[in-house]
Amino acid sequence: MLLDELAGTAAATNAAPAAKGAEGERDNTFRSYPLYIGGKDVEGDDWVYTVSGRSLLEDVFTSVSLKRALEKDPDSEAAGHPYVVGRCAIAGDAAIDQASEAAAAAAPVWAAVPLDRRMTLGTRFREELLRREDEFLEMLVAEAHPVKLARWELSCLLQIYSEESLGWYRQQMHTEFQHGGRRLIVRRQPDGVVGFNPPQNAPLPSAALAVLALMAGNAVVVRAPRSIALSTMWLLRDVVAPLLEELGAPAGTLNAVCGNPKQTLDRWITSPLIDDIFYIGGSEQGLRFEQACVANGKKPILELAGNDGIVVWSDADVKKTAEAITEAFYGSGQICMVPNYVLAHPDVAEALIAEVKEQVKTVRPGYPEDEDVLLSPVRRSERFFALLEQAVGNGGQIITGGRRTELDGTPSETGVFLEPTVVRVDGMEGARSYDMVRQETFFPLIPIIVAEPGSDEELLERFLHFVNSNEYGLRNSLWTGSDEVIDTFVARVVNGGLLKVNDSHIGFLPYLPSHGGTGMTGGAFGEANYPILKTSHVQGVSIARDVSPREAVFGS
Repeated sequence: MLLDELAGTAAATNAAPAAKGAEGERDNTFRSYPLYIGGKDVEGDDWVYTVSGRSLLEDVFTSVSLKRALEKDPDSEAAGHPYVVGRCAIAGDAAIDQASEAAAAAAPVWAAVPLDRRMTLGTRFREELLRREDEFLEMLVAEAHPVKLARWELSCLLQIYSEESLGWYRQQMHTEFQHGGRRLIVRRQPDGVVGFNPPQNAPLPSAALAVLALMAGNAVVVRAPRSIALSTMWLLRDVVAPLLEELGAPAGTLNAVCGNPKQTLDRWITSPLIDDIFYIGGSEQGLRFEQACVANGKKPILELAGNDGIVVWSDADVKKTAEAITEAFYGSGQICMVPNYVLAHPDVAEALIAEVKEQVKTVRPGYPEDEDVLLSPVRRSERFFALLEQAVGNGGQIITGGRRTELDGTPSETGVFLEPTVVRVDGMEGARSYDMVRQETFFPLIPIIVAEPGSDEELLERFLHFVNSNEYGLRNSLWTGSDEVIDTFVARVVNGGLLKVNDSHIGFLPYLPSHGGTGMTGGAFGEANYPILKTSHVQGVSIARDVSPREAVFGS
């Protein structure tokens, strides 16, 4: 999870100061969001408060005291402290069900709106993101995302909703042909009501994928993560909801509730009103959730863990490859789509490791609003050190990093940051005996596996097998100057939802998927995830005139 501790929450009741947003003005930094159900703001059972990401780095004692005070007394003056940046209402069972009912009532009306009109939602959404860029960044920084990474998250949405991508979605949603005097249509129809479950590490950009489900013609219920709800509610209530009103969408097309994950998901699974559940989370829990969905007649759309690999061939551009590898440390590795391991040709390994070690020096900790900061605090680091201990025990070598640090990068046993850490693993044969190679780690940690010497033909086969046998399947990258190696990888890599060649591993592009994958990343139905397609289904239509059914069946 990306800084859910720093974002912080504390329960309180409806008794709280007047606030900005749906409830009027308090000041320019505090926001308050009730539940949003059926086109209306609805009171919740309680409140959760968000403390700024900077506060726990700047004054941990005050921040913790504020949260405890708000937990004990909703009338506490703690709610007025500048560290407290907002609050969101909490949904109980009745509100969760009310949101599902509102969506079910709106779904058929919204589905009947012409596709071209629904597609304009994507264009308008992109325009609003650009217009409100500063506000977007402010929301993410408040939840402890480094501002540099917040811009990267915005770039993701700008590509997903680019005119190029929107045009491609439109083509996939409705295509027509003329054949034998008939008008033939291959189209996608909305599934109905989609429940969205964003993760705690990136709730705002993940919740923004719900706009694609809306464009498909679905009604949507989004659960804002209880521990870090503010940015999600801002996006849905202040950005998306007004756009739907502008398009004349019926009340209930979009609903946003902040709730306990198990409570909400359990009700969605058993509700006859929910058709799809878009689940973003860990692999083990997500795969169990998939089974529960299928057993209850729901379509599971899974966006789970990643264990991405970067393959480096002997003729790779070492400097640029190292730039891509250091993306593993962005956000302290607490991003599912960053690289998790490197597989290096032995002829380039030494130069590559030296260059990565040098470039790691540019990845530093700091306050989230500082422009040069790329590291984020890591709340639970016990597993990080267990992974290192296992690696060293197996013969791995720590090239750089491996310690806790303070805000300024000074090594410290009590620091809340972890140094970017590179571990050398010699040999592919036993590489997957290292947990840091076999599993997603979610730390600023990357193993570089140096392959055993061999002929290029043999190594290419072994590299392909290693990539394709990964239990996870989000993204893969290849770095090489050889057209033959590129063509072989493109033709034969079946693992993953995205393959990048000589490019940023985490960068986004129009047309191509931003999410989705195979194996433990996407479950039994895993593939590249285009949410507008995933939350709809293919339907064929034939419109004929002056056709004899008998002739159609028995004629030539």
